[in-house]
Amino acid sequence: MKTINYPAKASWAEICERPVMEARDLENLVLGIMEKVRDGGDAALLELTRKFDHPEAGEVIWDQARIRAAAAQVDPDLKAAIQRARNNIEAFHRSQWEPIQKIETSPGVTCWRKSLPIERVGLYIPGGTAPLFSTLLMLAVPARIAGASTLVITTPPNKAGEIHPAICFTADLLGVDKIYAAGGAQAIAAMTYGTESVPAVDKIFGPGNQYVTQAKILAQRAGVAMDLPAGPSELLVIADESAQVEFVVADLLSQAEHGTDSQVVLVTDDKALLAALPAELDRQLAALPRKEIAEAALGHSRAVLLRDAAEAVAFSNLYAPEHLILAVADPLAMGEQITNAGSVFLGHYTPESAGDYASGTNHTLPTNGFARNFSGVSLDSFVKKITFQEISREGIQDLGPSIEVMAAAELLQAHKNAVTVRLESLKP
Repeated sequence: MKTINYPAKASWAEICERPVMEARDLENLVLGIMEKVRDGGDAALLELTRKFDHPEAGEVIWDQARIRAAAAQVDPDLKAAIQRARNNIEAFHRSQWEPIQKIETSPGVTCWRKSLPIERVGLYIPGGTAPLFSTLLMLAVPARIAGASTLVITTPPNKAGEIHPAICFTADLLGVDKIYAAGGAQAIAAMTYGTESVPAVDKIFGPGNQYVTQAKILAQRAGVAMDLPAGPSELLVIADESAQVEFVVADLLSQAEHGTDSQVVLVTDDKALLAALPAELDRQLAALPRKEIAEAALGHSRAVLLRDAAEAVAFSNLYAPEHLILAVADPLAMGEQITNAGSVFLGHYTPESAGDYASGTNHTLPTNGFARNFSGVSLDSFVKKITFQEISREGIQDLGPSIEVMAAAELLQAHKNAVTVRLESLKP
């Protein structure tokens, strides 16, 4: 990791830059893939799957029988862990449901809002270098709670052309009877436009690399909503003298191993912690099966020495991290000062991995600074909210004159007349 000591505030924005492709090049590349699938359907989808994932891919659809056969291979301990995570995620997201509340804003004027499910949702489950069955939990659980009628699940096959058994077990656990073996921007395109096998959807969810994220952005041009810009993964850790370097390094590497385009940042005011960092990184890296991926991510990561906690918080809010760990003596107090973050992990015993898997919060979160204006996935992400209003005879008599005055001031006579004709009809 590159170490930066006491950078001037004028340089902070540059330090906060993510390792992504130049925007125009990325858009053009992904647009070509999207158009190919739009025009070529299943044939194009299979061609791209063979190019990027499995050279002998021959089927797009995995049916329930194939899913269950793969699911049977999962170790019982993993099955139990997935079930426990599912229970926590369900409990947290079910608590987000909003009951209908009818409000009488004026005498005889009643307004309320009703949540209804987005009917057809597409769930993208990363599975290239790591099969993220946890993402299926994070997306399908709230989709089921919301009441979505159609779940379209896409995930890339591995080099052997298989979908990981844990993804299949999770799908079966959640009542998913079909998975589409496709990944990358081509999978997003299939859910955007529809193919002979893959249904088009109303909204696309799921994290991914920068190609997947760009494809989701382009899908919006075709009228398909997306959850948020999510990926590549990133983590910022604020640590003070109370932090343990072993914990800090383990957290940094937990995100660095996601992908070569991931980024991790350590912000501290403790010189001793910073001095201990390189040796501990080397020690833990040596034991990682994904060492090469993590090392590549560390190559564009940062360790930043700042003067105090106030500067650390200001830097973090500028960076707006996907994941933020507060490895400090008083994390609750510091947490109150955080304004931009996808999800915050408080204290020395709250690793980011807990949120990735089983604490209950959602791990599909805004990256690349989008935490300044996006929230992570929640139950709200899977519903649309329709407002209703009902006005009685007495209500229109009471409120109507105010509407007439406002409409006349905006020179919208027909708006005024819609009230006037009603008021006239109620005159004795």
